Amino acid sequence: MPLGAGALPRAPADPTSTPMSLSPAPAPDPRRPEPIPLTVLTGFLGAGKTTLLNRLLRDPALADTVVIVNEFGEIGLDHLLIETVDEDMILLGAGCLCCTVRGDLIATLEDLLRKRDNGRIRPFRRVVIETTGLADPAPILHALIYHPYLVLRYRLQAVVTVVDAVTGAATLDAHPEAVRQAAVADRLVLTKADLTGDTAGIRARLAALNPAAPIVLPAEPADALLGGLFGLDGKAADVRAWLGDATLAEADLHAHDVNRHDASIRALCLTSEAPVPRPAFEMFMDLLRSGHGPKLLRLKGIVALADDPDHPIVVHGVQHVFHAPLTLPAWPDPDHTSRLVLILRDLDPAFVHQLWDAFLGRPRVDAPDAAALTDNPLALSGF
Repeated sequence: MPLGAGALPRAPADPTSTPMSLSPAPAPDPRRPEPIPLTVLTGFLGAGKTTLLNRLLRDPALADTVVIVNEFGEIGLDHLLIETVDEDMILLGAGCLCCTVRGDLIATLEDLLRKRDNGRIRPFRRVVIETTGLADPAPILHALIYHPYLVLRYRLQAVVTVVDAVTGAATLDAHPEAVRQAAVADRLVLTKADLTGDTAGIRARLAALNPAAPIVLPAEPADALLGGLFGLDGKAADVRAWLGDATLAEADLHAHDVNRHDASIRALCLTSEAPVPRPAFEMFMDLLRSGHGPKLLRLKGIVALADDPDHPIVVHGVQHVFHAPLTLPAWPDPDHTSRLVLILRDLDPAFVHQLWDAFLGRPRVDAPDAAALTDNPLALSGF
């Protein structure tokens, strides 16, 4: 079964029944093993995902890694194989394991943990999931964030999307799956750049789709390609790299061809120099998530809450599913501005800006305030 298919758990039917809580992630339990970093590697058919994996697995930084591949895809790692562990698992020459998904991704991840905990396989330090080229990464991210056990044992490190520099623009024009893969990425790897004389066009297209994701080349070290998402291990520098430039420019994608699949995808950055009241932030997130969750491809940010502005929280969500916020021990840089980076589909950024301003108490002409949005029993999820 392809990754991202129906075997993955579905979100609650009524998202409003599970309001977002800003309670921090559970404190580390000394009896519980450290979460295992997990990277989702995606990209459209032929973009070069397996070629990239071949190179990465030779890097010492990826020693003791488990690679999970789609059973219908070509593993493409034959020259690295040295022995078979069992019918579903092979041992690679780089000291890494490779297994195939023959059903539910959740069951595969749980089975890996059981084998690791029981000593049936050598301990692994990282997991890389290589999706099929036609997969939408969102269901995989939902599974990792929403599952009550896996969220304790694995930590999502990054979504890495591979894009072909030669055919990438045409692929984005023709296939909405490729657009979603680029829009949800934390890093974009531009392959085959040496085969084309000019990458400015595809770089500009990707930057418009996902301004917060750095564009890197396959020759970069493994850590640069698969590095931390938001520093669950306390590395504040990861947060700074993850959020990107605080002066993020919002992309007006409607200036491009309206027939393109990415014409409906917008990126924007919400900011606040003043600390945000916790109740206001919770209500803003709940309203955005419950009313427009399917249109919220990705959300990530760092926020100063008014009751503890010196210890910002890091938030991360995919559609209406949100990871437990992480409280940082300190700000990652001198800029203490709250920043939320959002990738939206079929949702007007002006509406989100109005919603943000309403809950922050910023007056606008002909726009409701926070009380009108929350106290009115007849209020809808929009304006």
